[in-house]
Amino acid sequence: MAAPKKIKKAKKTTKKKVVSKIKRRKALHLRRAPKNPIIDPSPGSYWESEAVFNPGAVMHGGRIHLFYRALGPDGVSRIGYASSKDGIHFDKRHPHPVYMPETKEESKGHHPYTSPARLHYDRALYLSGGGWGGCEDPRAVKIDDRIYLTFNIFNGWYSIRVGLTSIDEKDLEAGKWNWGRVVYLSPANERHKNWVLFPEKIGGKYAILHNLYDADPARVRVAYVDDLDLSEPLVLDSPDPQLLPDRIISWHNRTRSVGPPPVKTKYGWLIFYHAMDKDDPGRYKLGAMLLDLNDPRKILYRSRYPILEPDEWYENDWKPGIIYASGAIIKGETLFIYYGGGDKHIGVAYTNLDDFVNKLMKNEHAVFSKKSALVA
Repeated sequence: MAAPKKIKKAKKTTKKKVVSKIKRRKALHLRRAPKNPIIDPSPGSYWESEAVFNPGAVMHGGRIHLFYRALGPDGVSRIGYASSKDGIHFDKRHPHPVYMPETKEESKGHHPYTSPARLHYDRALYLSGGGWGGCEDPRAVKIDDRIYLTFNIFNGWYSIRVGLTSIDEKDLEAGKWNWGRVVYLSPANERHKNWVLFPEKIGGKYAILHNLYDADPARVRVAYVDDLDLSEPLVLDSPDPQLLPDRIISWHNRTRSVGPPPVKTKYGWLIFYHAMDKDDPGRYKLGAMLLDLNDPRKILYRSRYPILEPDEWYENDWKPGIIYASGAIIKGETLFIYYGGGDKHIGVAYTNLDDFVNKLMKNEHAVFSKKSALVA
């Protein structure tokens, strides 16, 4: 006779927690595509058998183009490509990387106790998505007739740089991956991650959102440059993303990073970002904010609750509790958010753009107090 199963003791649910969950259900949220995950690793592939995640996205020629981070058995991050007409079913997927580490700077990162010849994908040893270097977490924007790609160059935890390359839209259409030279936006031997370009010039200059942390919690940090073909990296007052102090802002106490590049709306620049809650540690959740159109350093509104949380199996399959959004597209009236789930899969969530922004501005946002601190 089989031993009786142990009955797990039910967790005590307080009235406060129940009310909080009801409020979240009524608050701003994104709807996941039933087809999720929309892109999975390719078994047996030399470059994307282990993980595909954190995609950048652009709209061009009536199709949505994804540039995603991929990992094979060697643990090197390369950039893959897929495209879709409806934003959910990706019927075109390139069989090889469309961008790979080409310089010593991009490819030298590896575990200090493992020689480059013995590299192997192992999340337990190195937590940068399980990888050993290369081009990580791409973001994509289309400015004029070029597609710009920013990405993180991981050379160990004490040197993370932001790289930039670009391709002509005609080459994208033809499937010719003639990328421009790599421009290093940030200096060597410092830690900088997840800088994103605005999709158009502001005041005649290219704008770069490089940090969500400022002494004033109602502001972010934006840099302006005349030209993206830099001969020297930018030297900015941009705090180390690994050493940012905790700050309680509505639903979270730890801001991690900006997500996709800004999305322009008539009300302001729509930003999505990742953050963590001290009461629910280890889980990346997604929030939203609206920045001023003319001075995007100013935060106008911020979501009161997370708009997407890592609750599905594909958001916990490899590295538990990870939603990492890095691409945003407007198609018709719909806003699509593309994200990595569990550092292994690619998912998409969507919503009506106008409805989302109107709710964010009206009654579903965190409020600013007189002391410039944010409260729920």
